[in-house]
Formats: sequence, structure tokens, C-alpha cells
Amino acid sequence: MNAAELTRVLELHAKWRRGEPDGSRAYLAGADLAGADLAGADLADANLAGADLADAYLADANLARANLARAYLAGADLARAYLAGANLAGANLAGADLADAYLADAYLAGADLARAYLAGAYLAGADLAGARNVPDGAPAADPGHPYQRATTRQERVKRYRERHPDVPVVERLDSRILEAVTSGGGVLDMGAWHTCETTHCRAGWAITLAGEPGRKLESERGPHVAGLMIYRASTGRSPHFFASNERAMEDIKRCAAEEQAEVSS
Repeated sequence: MNAAELTRVLELHAKWRRGEPDGSRAYLAGADLAGADLAGADLADANLAGADLADAYLADANLARANLARAYLAGADLARAYLAGANLAGANLAGADLADAYLADAYLAGADLARAYLAGAYLAGADLAGARNVPDGAPAADPGHPYQRATTRQERVKRYRERHPDVPVVERLDSRILEAVTSGGGVLDMGAWHTCETTHCRAGWAITLAGEPGRKLESERGPHVAGLMIYRASTGRSPHFFASNERAMEDIKRCAAEEQAEVSS
């Protein structure tokens, strides 16, 4: 599913949630959404059963009562996500960031929580029957501060950097990539993470521009996750790393223009 298709699904789902006649419930069962940027998305009551959401950015998303049974959420960022009443039976949450997530009455039977980060998560009433690798002392009390959504890019950047202080930051990342491939002799090739020293995909350029810390992160986490982490720490968003060269360049130009507008304001 490409970004435009996903945007359309979310638009129709929002209409359905408002009771508008031309809306429709989001049906994303089995969808390939690995690495998708769904921060702040309203997916309450959506069907995401069996979806691949590995390394997806779902911080502050509303997933109340959503069906995530058997979904693959390894490495996903669900910080502060609202998952009240969600069905996560059999979901793979290995390594997921669930800091401050609201999981009251969620159904987590059989879910795999290996290395999941649950600091400040609210699990009161959650069903963890048969759940695997539940961290010792998983919190069940009220979180220490009120539930709040990060509503701006700056807030998302700040919170992500606080949670991941070791991830390298590249200021004006999209502008730097645009400069590299338009006037710096570099090439954008979305068909491979790295082709040579001057030819990379979007994630590859993020890693390369981060220097030695970026290469170190790539060796530890792989190019996909490393690129996502650098992008989130640098820009507060996660681009689509499997777009065509043309679509990727269009988005890089748009993001670079937004960066320039922020600097000028």
C-alpha cells in the first residue's frame, strides 16, 4: 500500500467515524505497512488483523478497539498510543516502544512482548493470559502524568530524542539529501540501500549523512530501522522507504521546502 492509498483509507475511515454516508471503516487486514508513518492517526475500530506494522511509527495514534490480532508490530513505536479495548491477541510486539501507551482493557492473550518497552504504560484491566515475555513488574497503575498527544512535529522530535538519546541527528535532513543529489554529485536510487559511496536510497542517505554514528547504528539495527530512527530523531516523521525514485524525490523536495520555511520564519 503506497502513501496515497493509505491517506485515502484514513480519510474514508475518518468520515465513517463521523457517521458520514460516504465513509468506510479502515480495512487493513494483512496490509504491508512496515515502516509506515501513522503518528497521531485515528484508527479506532479499524481492522488491522495480521497487518505487517514492523517499525511503523504509531506514536499518539488512536487504536481504541482496533483489531490487531496476529499483527506484526516488532520494533514499532506505539509511545502514548491509545489502545483501550484493542484486540492484540497473538500480536508480535517484540521490541515495540509502548512507553506511556494506554492499554486499559486491551486483549493481549498470547502476545509476544519480548524486549517491549512499557515504561509508564497503563495496563489496568488488560488481558495478558498466555502472553509471552511480559516484563517483570509490567505497570498496571495510572501513568504519572495525564495522557497527552504530541501534536506538532517539534514535539514529536523532542520526545523521540528524549527516548532515544543515542540516535544521531542530522539537522535539515531532507534539505541535506536534496543538496547532495542535485548539486553535490550524489544520486538517489530507491532500489538499494547503498550502491556506492555517492549513491543511496533515502534511508541510505540518512545513514550516510549521520556519519560514523549512522554507520554504527546501521550495523546494529540494519539499514531500514537505522534509517527510520535517524529520520524520526531528525525530523519527527518516517518517510516511505519503498517509494519510486520520482515519488521519493517529490517528497524530499516538499519536506526540504518545509524545513526552509521553518528556518525563515
